Amino acid sequence: MSKEMNMTALVLGATGGIGGAIARKLLARDWRIRALNRDAERAMRNERAFEWVQGDAMNAGDVLKAAEGVGLIVHAVNPPGYRDWDKLVLPMLDNSIAAARAFGARIVLPGNVYNFGPDALPMPTEDSPQHPVTRKGAIRVEMEERLKAAAQAGIGVIIVRAGDFFGPGATANSWFSSGLVTPGKPVGTIKNPGRRGVGHQWTYLPDMAETMAQLIERADRLPFFAVYHMDGFWDADGMQMAEAIRRVAGGKAKIGRFPWWIVPLAAPFLPMMREIKEMRYLWKVPLRMSNAKLTAELGNEPQTPIDEAVRASLIALGCLPEPHLAMTTAFSSHSLLKAH
Repeated sequence: MSKEMNMTALVLGATGGIGGAIARKLLARDWRIRALNRDAERAMRNERAFEWVQGDAMNAGDVLKAAEGVGLIVHAVNPPGYRDWDKLVLPMLDNSIAAARAFGARIVLPGNVYNFGPDALPMPTEDSPQHPVTRKGAIRVEMEERLKAAAQAGIGVIIVRAGDFFGPGATANSWFSSGLVTPGKPVGTIKNPGRRGVGHQWTYLPDMAETMAQLIERADRLPFFAVYHMDGFWDADGMQMAEAIRRVAGGKAKIGRFPWWIVPLAAPFLPMMREIKEMRYLWKVPLRMSNAKLTAELGNEPQTPIDEAVRASLIALGCLPEPHLAMTTAFSSHSLLKAH
C-alpha cells in the first residue's frame, strides 16, 4: 500500500461531533479526509477541507465505493435522535467491516460505557465482563464482538471507550446540551442530572479526538484488536461539572435538579426519553473507567482544563458570547460612556 493510500481516511459521521473532531485532528496531521454523507453538497459548503462523497452508510455499495484506496475507516456514524438503533447500527458497521476487508483498511470506533452492567462497576477495565442491562448496551457489545472477529481475520481495529461527551460539535442529544444547559440561552439554571456524592465520567470531544489521532499515529505497533479507556473529566462528587458551568458563566447561575419525574411520563411518546429512562442507572452509581492502559501506551492522556473545555462548549452552544464579540461590546460601551 502506498504512503498516499495509507494517509487517506474515510470518515463515516464526519458531520457529527466525534467524527468531525477526529477528521479535523487527522487533517492537521496531513491526512486526506474523505467523508461519506447523504447530502454531500450541503456538507461541503460547511467544511471544504474534506473530500465529500455522496452516499449512505446503510448502503454497502456506497461505503465500498467510498473506501477504495483508504488506509483507515473512522466509524463514527449513529442514527439521528436514537431512532431505529436496533435496525440500523449493526448493518452500518457490517458495511464498514466489509469495506475494510476489501481494501485492507484499519477501523477506528469511538466507544462508550454502555457495554458495562452493574457487575463491572465501579472501575471497569478494558477486559471487564460486558453484561449490559440495556438494549443499546447489548448492541454495543455486539458491535465490538463483530470488530473482534474482524481483527482475528486480519483487520486492524482501534476502539476508545469514553464517558459522556461534551464540547463543540457534540450532538443535541448530549447530556451537557440537553440536560445541564439550554442551547442558545444564557446560563440561568443548571439542571444537574447527577446525585450529590455520585461520581460521573465526562469526555471533552477534542480530547477524545486527539487521543484517537495519537493512537492512529502508532497503529502499526498496536495489537490488531486495540481497546483503550479514557479517564476524561471525572466529576468526583456529581457536582463539579455543574459548578464549572456556573463558574465559567459568571458565578450567578443556580444549580437545580434535572426533572427526572418527567422522563417516565414522556417515554411512551418520545424516543429520546425512552433512551434516557433506560440509561438512568449511569447517574445512580459511579462508573469510572481506568485509563492505565492508555497512559502506558501514550504516556499521558490529552486533557483540556475543565474551565477551558466548558467555556468552549458554552460558546459553541450559544450560551456565552464569542470572546471577540464580548470584547467588541465592552469596547463600544466604554466608548459610549466616554462620549457622554
